[in-house]
Amino acid sequence: MSEMAEFPSAPSKVPVVRRMTYGDIGAALAAGARDFRAKPMMGLFFSHVYVVGGWLLYLFLFASDQVWWAIPITVGFPLLGPFLAVGLYEVSRRLEAGQREWRRNDIFGVIWRQRLRQLPSMAWVIIVYFLFWSFFAHMLFALFLGPSALMNVTSSYGYLLQPEGLMMLLVGTLFGAVFAFVLFCLTVVSLPLLLDKELDFVTAMLTSIAVVRENPGVMLVWGATIAGLTFLGMLPGLLGLFVVLPVLGHATWHIYRRALVPQD
Repeated sequence: MSEMAEFPSAPSKVPVVRRMTYGDIGAALAAGARDFRAKPMMGLFFSHVYVVGGWLLYLFLFASDQVWWAIPITVGFPLLGPFLAVGLYEVSRRLEAGQREWRRNDIFGVIWRQRLRQLPSMAWVIIVYFLFWSFFAHMLFALFLGPSALMNVTSSYGYLLQPEGLMMLLVGTLFGAVFAFVLFCLTVVSLPLLLDKELDFVTAMLTSIAVVRENPGVMLVWGATIAGLTFLGMLPGLLGLFVVLPVLGHATWHIYRRALVPQD
């Protein structure tokens, strides 16, 4: 049952964007939950990487106080994320095509073959974007609190309760929301599109932007849904992410399918 893992050999046509409704969000979430129930072990395998990674991040940054570990962790997560998401997209793609019986190694093989396609380029775009945001956040910190706080904020969070600290949190939150929205526009359908079609990553990002431009209200609600469910999943010691991340990953595939006109 490895036929579904084969990718188009010829370049695909640029997809046509659909007009979406708010009902598409509920339908995509329901389909994502259905895919997770159909193949729960695949979803739990991919989500545990983020949960365990979050636990390790907490141990390194708070328990061990080795802040320098944040650099390899924050660089590695954006690089690993798209490849892990591909596994969930591939599971949903096979289930959508009526395939119920396949080996786990078939999914891993799909992920491995992405190194020869456009997904690595997309991963590096995310990494550069993430590093730029990290630099910008540090710049805001130094701008509002000054260099003296850089040495003391880890031992005393009173700096954040000062007017300068509160203003930094406000400005940082606003800029962070803008950065997150731009990244959302670039990736909302581009990652499953790169799995499903033979397109370059620039065309995939432009298509993703076109989806948001054509359906601004629906995409804003979808982005808020992702943020809200992820936040809720993080509350009980990140344990909720075991369910939230697979459901959102599968649902993203179904959002992609509803956002673009099929080319079959």
